[in-house]
Amino acid sequence: MRPHLGKAIALAVFAVPLFATTATAAVGPQVVVSTASPYAASCNGAPQTGVNFRNSEVEPSVAVNPAQRRNRIGVWQQDRWSTGGANGVLARVSNDSGVTWRDSISPPFSRCAGGSSRNGGDYERATDPWVSISPDGTAYFMSLSFNDSNPDNAMLVARSRDGGRTWGPITTLIRDGAEGFNDKNSITADPTDSRFVYAVWDRLTGDNRGPTYFTRTTDGGATWEPARAIYDPGVGNSTIGNVIAVTPDGTLINLFTEFKNNSVNVAVLHSTDKGQTWSGPTYIDGLGTVGVIDPRDGAPVRTGDIIPTIAVDPRPGHDEVYVVWQDARFTGYQNDSVVLSVSNDGGRHWTPPKRVSPPQSGQAFTATADVHANGELTIAYYDVTFDSAADEPLVTDYWIVRSRNHGSTFGPRERMTPTSFDMRQAPDAGGSSSATTPDSTTRAASSRRSTPLPPPPPATQPT
Repeated sequence: MRPHLGKAIALAVFAVPLFATTATAAVGPQVVVSTASPYAASCNGAPQTGVNFRNSEVEPSVAVNPAQRRNRIGVWQQDRWSTGGANGVLARVSNDSGVTWRDSISPPFSRCAGGSSRNGGDYERATDPWVSISPDGTAYFMSLSFNDSNPDNAMLVARSRDGGRTWGPITTLIRDGAEGFNDKNSITADPTDSRFVYAVWDRLTGDNRGPTYFTRTTDGGATWEPARAIYDPGVGNSTIGNVIAVTPDGTLINLFTEFKNNSVNVAVLHSTDKGQTWSGPTYIDGLGTVGVIDPRDGAPVRTGDIIPTIAVDPRPGHDEVYVVWQDARFTGYQNDSVVLSVSNDGGRHWTPPKRVSPPQSGQAFTATADVHANGELTIAYYDVTFDSAADEPLVTDYWIVRSRNHGSTFGPRERMTPTSFDMRQAPDAGGSSSATTPDSTTRAASSRRSTPLPPPPPATQPT
């Protein structure tokens, strides 16, 4: 698959509405959370390849503290490299529901952030930041840290017991060299039991496979189990975008994209014993993205085109699960839309995908989903509604749509950006076509297809 080279989305980090974090489903004004880079020039400790975009911030993740609802923690990549990753990953915290933000003493996940062989952060770059908070208020911050000058890479995690202001020692979940590259991680604190936290990612190996790797803590982060594969699609096949959601009854659902036998599919695994054992894959549907292009020059734009997202209804007794992704089937494979599939039985059976972004959205991409405490489903996404090929900027906006009937119907889209922004100002976040490079969404084909992707393999049900 040829590299998906283009521009990363770098709307001033967290200048997005925290729609899933307030006491109601109302959306507040946008707030800029990031500040100027704290990193010194050439802080990586070795010569680096590519272009560094200083003061760029990408891939934000934000979590709300269940034990103190006014506390939020946001994390992101700081100073993105064109060849993958960033100088470091940073955190900031808010104690007033996101109105104002203050610095965090972020973990030293890279040399630029103070990492060394003594503290476990002796890496030239960091990427894929993710944050999650347990019911007791303990926060977990995960990073993929790696070197540009050699193959060393690792999945790292640190925890905070003071709302993200400070972070404890780094724990290495897995470390690899030439034998494998660990990529596209996520971390999920179990909302039903503070003892359990789950980390998951894909591990790309020399025999051209990318199984789903998993580890967990059962004692609130004091110790972590050895990382292990929980699903292997076989030689020549891989997973990506693994992320775990937990239903109200404690069932774990691991969502991922699978590249298998020239097919690209959205699938889930289930665990009913807190991750000790896992089912085989249940296939939701094929993933029919054609990628996003800049209308002005036809250049591919790097988006979340092969990364689906999942949300569960948090109310006890509810089994609704929602998965959204980019797909072009509703436009004759000309433009990506945001589509939704719904499960009403905890992720075991799924509805056919339906289009969520309206036709006037044009190219719609990088969707996220959340379910409010009252059951309202909200889906957010970007699009280029107001752009044209004649525009100098790449005019981009952020929208949400809401459903109060489990995704059956949606209200009109709501614009979250008071004014459009120019995504052409984002850093070039391209990568290599190698299957063992960081940020391996570069493995997705960005060419526009005129025919659908191959159909998924036969659906299998969990045992």
